[in-house]
Amino acid sequence: MSINRRDWLRASLLSGLSMAAAPAAFCEPEQEMPLGYKAPQGPLKARLSANENPYGPSPKVLKTITEAAPDGYLYAMEHARKFRKLVADTEGVPEEYILLGAGSGELLTAASLWAAYRPNAGRTIVAPDPTFDQLPRAAIKHGVNIDRVPLVAADGYDINLNKLNERVNAQTGMVYLCNPNNPTAIIVDPSKLRAFCESVGAKTPILVDEAYIDYTPDPKAYSMVDMVKKGSNVIITKTFSKVHGFAGLRTGYMIAKPELLEQISKFATGGGCISMTTLRAAMVSLQDKEFINYSLGKAKESKDFLLGVLKQTNYEPLPSGANFVMFPIRMKGEDFVTRMMDQGVSIRQWKFDGQYWCRVSLGTMDQMKAFADALKVIS
Repeated sequence: MSINRRDWLRASLLSGLSMAAAPAAFCEPEQEMPLGYKAPQGPLKARLSANENPYGPSPKVLKTITEAAPDGYLYAMEHARKFRKLVADTEGVPEEYILLGAGSGELLTAASLWAAYRPNAGRTIVAPDPTFDQLPRAAIKHGVNIDRVPLVAADGYDINLNKLNERVNAQTGMVYLCNPNNPTAIIVDPSKLRAFCESVGAKTPILVDEAYIDYTPDPKAYSMVDMVKKGSNVIITKTFSKVHGFAGLRTGYMIAKPELLEQISKFATGGGCISMTTLRAAMVSLQDKEFINYSLGKAKESKDFLLGVLKQTNYEPLPSGANFVMFPIRMKGEDFVTRMMDQGVSIRQWKFDGQYWCRVSLGTMDQMKAFADALKVIS
C-alpha cells in the first residue's frame, strides 16, 4: 500500500496529537522551568509566573495545527489576509484599521520605535508605574524618556488618569497604559478612560494594551475600540497569548486609524512573521466561543479558590479583572519567590509604594491547590 510523504506526515502528526486533541481533555501544556528562577528542590508543580492559559490551545486549534503543518513550506500571505479580515469583522472596523503582529509584543516594540523616531514629536512616554514594561523598555533603548506615574495606596493602586493627564506636555510623544493593568490586574473605569482618551488624545496618541480585556466582565464595554471607531487618537493592542492559549504560538494585532498604522507599520512586519500554522489556528480560535467560555469559566473557578485561600491566610489581594491576582506579602519578594519555588511553585514578585507584592497567575485547580499548600508552608 503506497502512501505519499504529505499523507504520512499528516497521519503521524494526527497520531501524536490524538490524546491532546481529545474533546474532553482541554489539556494543559507540559510544565517547564521558568527562566531566571532558582530550581525547585523537587518537581515544578505549578508554573504561575507568566499569566498563561493552562487550558489552551483548544482541541479544535490543535487539530488545525496538525492539518496545517504539512503546508509549512508555503508562505502564508493569503492566510494573513484572511485572518486580518476576520479580525476586522470581529472588531467591527475596516481592514485598514488592523495591523497584525507575532504577538502584541512585536507591536508594542514597533510603537516604541515609532515614538523614538517619529519626526516633530515629543520623545517622552507618560506611563503608570508599575505596568507591563515591554514598550517602555524598548523605547528607553532608543533614547525615549519614560515619565512614570507611580501607583499608590491612596488611589487603591488604580491608574490615576488625572495624574497622567497632568504629566502630558509639549515633550510627550505618547501615553501608554495597560488595561486591565499588569501586574496589578485592576481595571480602569471605562467611562473615565473614554473621557481621558477623548481629551488627552487631542494632545498626544494614547496606546492602550488590552491583553487581558477578555477577562473583564464585559470585554466590549471595557475596550476602547469604540474610541478608535469615533476617530480618537487611540491605539489598541490585543493578543492571543492569554484566553486563546497562544503564548507560544505568537499572534496579536493592533487597532488604530489608518494614518497611525501606516506610520507604525514601518517598524513592524505586518504579520509577515506569523507562521502558517499559527494563522490558520488563530482563525479557528477566534471563532471557538465554546472553548473561550470554557477557559473563562475555569479561570473564574481558580480565582474564586485563590481568593478564598488568601482570605484564610490573612492576605489582602487587589481586585482582579485579569487571569492573575496581586497581593502584598510579609517578607522580601526575592525570599518569597525562592521559598515558593522550593515548594515547586513559580510566581512573580514586585516592589512598589514601599511594599513587596506577589503576582500569581491562575492555573488549573491542581496548580492552585499546589500554590495554596506552598503558601501555607511558607506563611
